[in-house]
Amino acid sequence: MNAHAPLAALAEIAPLHGRAWLVGGAVRDTLLGRDTPDLDLAVDGDVRALARDLGRSASGYAFQLSDEFGGWRVRAHDQSWQVDLTPLMGETLEQDLRRRDLTINAIARELDATDELIDPCGGVTDLRARRLRAVGPRSFSADPLRVMRLTRMAAELGFSAEQETLRLAARSAPMLTGVAAERVFAELRLTLSSERAVAGLELAQRVGATAAVLPELEALRGLRQSDYHHLDVYNHTLATLQAAIDLHRDPAASFGDLAPALSEVLDEPLANELTRGQALRFGALLHDIAKPLTYALSAEGRPTFFEHDVRGAGLATQMLTRLRASERLTAHTAALTRHHLRLGFLVHERPLPARTVYRYLVTCEPVEVDVTVLSVADRLATQGRNSGRAITLHIELAREMLSAALRWRANRPRPPAAGDALARALGIRPGPQLGRLLAELTEAAYAGEIASDASVMAYAREWLARDSGAHRHDAER
Repeated sequence: MNAHAPLAALAEIAPLHGRAWLVGGAVRDTLLGRDTPDLDLAVDGDVRALARDLGRSASGYAFQLSDEFGGWRVRAHDQSWQVDLTPLMGETLEQDLRRRDLTINAIARELDATDELIDPCGGVTDLRARRLRAVGPRSFSADPLRVMRLTRMAAELGFSAEQETLRLAARSAPMLTGVAAERVFAELRLTLSSERAVAGLELAQRVGATAAVLPELEALRGLRQSDYHHLDVYNHTLATLQAAIDLHRDPAASFGDLAPALSEVLDEPLANELTRGQALRFGALLHDIAKPLTYALSAEGRPTFFEHDVRGAGLATQMLTRLRASERLTAHTAALTRHHLRLGFLVHERPLPARTVYRYLVTCEPVEVDVTVLSVADRLATQGRNSGRAITLHIELAREMLSAALRWRANRPRPPAAGDALARALGIRPGPQLGRLLAELTEAAYAGEIASDASVMAYAREWLARDSGAHRHDAER
């Protein structure tokens, strides 16, 4: 079922509860020729009754959004559409529209009309000019979250904000610190999901939104790196984000015939209405977030950032927890940050032994595929001294590792023998030692060092003798 289903039902039932108009994004996107499954209604009447009636008529379900604003939402059971219904903000529709954020979001039309628009603020003209313009001087101060919405709209639509609107946004940006974290995260998530995410973040920094809601990101500005980098940490971060977006859009450019299988993984839903590919952008944004905390100078005066991956994982967790992101997205991003350097450390060890590949995959799991892609984005954004050769070598290794990671993800290696059977045959009890043995057997089998059931037992007895001897030695020391 698509958005036409609730529209048809609304045209019939809305007059029974008052008067209602399509407003905001639904009208804007229709004028831009963009399909949207999300509708917004301004209602001069009984919002609650209309929402519940719509839910019954259009095979959806209704629930209240806010006691403060009286908003309700009706959503399809299959998530294919949703309708937000809010009371008029003011006594008339025109007053309502003049209290909105941007002129392009202050256009309305009757439910049963196809062409007639209600446009008191000149939004249609601004749409044609691809311009973002505030409805009035209080557009942002009335709700500071609208500053984030401005930057998100710039990213989603590719529009430019006019100067007075930028001034008004900058004046209200410091008040973002008082906005509910969930609302801020929702706008950040939509910005990063856009193909023009970098432009949105650049605008957020320009108007002061970054300093208010992501001060850790603002702290990257101007932080110099070694001559292997051509950008400071902040601009390198944005370049990594853009490279991650490009790799998601065109994985074949770096990964060749692995692209279809990679795309299938990156298109999987992860959390917070994000795919794995979109979640990768959070990893790109935060992968170097701890560099200000780990900055030092070597004896030769070269900037160093030792353990910025480890500390970055903790800082990413703190930031996303503060923003009320889901636990799954938070853990996923922290893992990307923690492991983003691992592949680069292996470039000069090629050809990699099978055990090295195994240890990379088991250490990085469950982001073994994602972090391999992130490492390439990070490498592509590092174009300082000797970058050409370094990028070539890194991508060659990444292709090899990604091939292994995709196979691993499709069919994770298992121990070549059951734990209970091993315990009985070897006369050991279930516990940590058996766990270590199973892990060693799995690694050995992955490396091709175990070829038969008999060799499994022989390998296990040999390993057990070494392990027991090592533990006796440690106990005697």
